[in-house]
Amino acid sequence: MPSPRIRIAAVGLAVGLALSAAACGSDSKSAATESTTAPTMATDGTTAPTMATTAGLSKENFGSGCAAVPTSGAGSFTGMAQDPAATAASNNPALSTLVAAVTAAKLGDTLNGPGPFTIFAPSNDAFAKLPKATLDGVLADPTGALTKILTYHVIAGQSLDAQQLADAGTEKTVNGAEVTIAKSGDTISINGQSAVVCGNVKTANATVQIIDTVLMPPS
Repeated sequence: MPSPRIRIAAVGLAVGLALSAAACGSDSKSAATESTTAPTMATDGTTAPTMATTAGLSKENFGSGCAAVPTSGAGSFTGMAQDPAATAASNNPALSTLVAAVTAAKLGDTLNGPGPFTIFAPSNDAFAKLPKATLDGVLADPTGALTKILTYHVIAGQSLDAQQLADAGTEKTVNGAEVTIAKSGDTISINGQSAVVCGNVKTANATVQIIDTVLMPPS
């Protein structure tokens, strides 16, 4: 028969092994929990990483110029989203000069077409920056100079938000010439001369970026 001292040592060893096994089991369970944590789901149903890897612009409306957009009615963000681009713009008082130009160039039906489009929409203040003689001159030539300018503000076949435009860097317009888009902080600039003052305005067939300076196509 084993001596009492041996029996005590055996019991101590057994207790030690049990405590060690319990600790290892706890660590394993913790590790398993960490390794099987489910990733988050993106809004489109696809698997997304649990932490963002890049910092991008919001897909929502942004910019100081958004304050000029009505808060309700057909010209509001919600209202404009229900109508195609030309109709939506006609309901927004901040774009009345652009609407007059589009009407003069007879491009309304085109912009109300199926799209999709990305549209750089000069605000009334953007048109006001043009010398009166220049504005009067292009308005007097609706199917020539005016159409060339307006089609330089439209990208066909894509409805791009501001971050997507910045990521692309350049895009070809309906005019045939390209625009260059750059991002600096929360500012999106086009051709280094015009900035988005109210971004990601949705219409039924387009994404509209309201800009502060009229873009002039290369001659």
